[in-house]
Amino acid sequence: MTDTASRQAVPPASENQGVQQREDEASRAPRWFSENPSKAWGEKFFLAYSPIWMAMMGLVMVLGINDRVGEWGFLAIGLAVALPLVLVPALIRDESSLGRRWYQTYWFKANLYIGIFNFVANYFASEYFFDVLGMVYNYPAIEIFNFDSALVGTGEQQVPVMMYLLTQAYFMTYHTTAVIVLRRLRTSGIPGMSALWPVLVVVVAYAWAWMETRMMANPMIADQFYYREMGRMLAYGSMFYATYFIASFPIFYHLDETRTADWSLTKTAGAACAAGMLMLNWLDFATKFFGPL
Repeated sequence: MTDTASRQAVPPASENQGVQQREDEASRAPRWFSENPSKAWGEKFFLAYSPIWMAMMGLVMVLGINDRVGEWGFLAIGLAVALPLVLVPALIRDESSLGRRWYQTYWFKANLYIGIFNFVANYFASEYFFDVLGMVYNYPAIEIFNFDSALVGTGEQQVPVMMYLLTQAYFMTYHTTAVIVLRRLRTSGIPGMSALWPVLVVVVAYAWAWMETRMMANPMIADQFYYREMGRMLAYGSMFYATYFIASFPIFYHLDETRTADWSLTKTAGAACAAGMLMLNWLDFATKFFGPL
């Protein structure tokens, strides 16, 4: 009787094979979101938060708040945009059922990756935007909270700390939407995807670089942020800016991408540093061979 119960408790091999087959078919089906439940939730959250931070920044510009606040006000705007990326998931998301503690969740690792890449982009790469692409920051009210490279660039302009905070939200949206689109294309069964993949990465990277340039350098904040040659920046400078994302999107794509993937914090940080180094190399090569706008 015990042997009979044991045999009944063990699923037949055919049943196990059927489950595995269904999982394999699901993993091969075209999809927008990751098959990893931790990553899928994180992507949906970052996607849902994107129109919220965009609306916040739109109100700041439309209402002229950026013209009325001082140094602490700018810092408060940056914190209001960036902190929900961490605080909201920390308060509402429990992944203990997935066997993950808070520091093993995708939302936390994605913030770590973007935070490191964002730091490299603002601290070092902003200098290329100042000196090569003609970007101008004009925030005379900000005297204390500036932080940028001491050796890279001419040093004629400074990067407000607020930019690091805003960029956390901007880059999270760019990376999340890029990965979702690239995944859909990659799982669509299009012939020759391996050969098309680099082209798709470049197209998506250029699209986000162009859109951010067009949307952010607008007349409402023209006295604080603008490009000296807007037309050339959109046409050619956007490709220069796209090197940020050509370096980072493919690396970020693989973060916890498979169903059971669970990158360590060390691996995540190392990947972000690698993307940052690639970005700086390509920015410098572009400057060397093409020169300033």
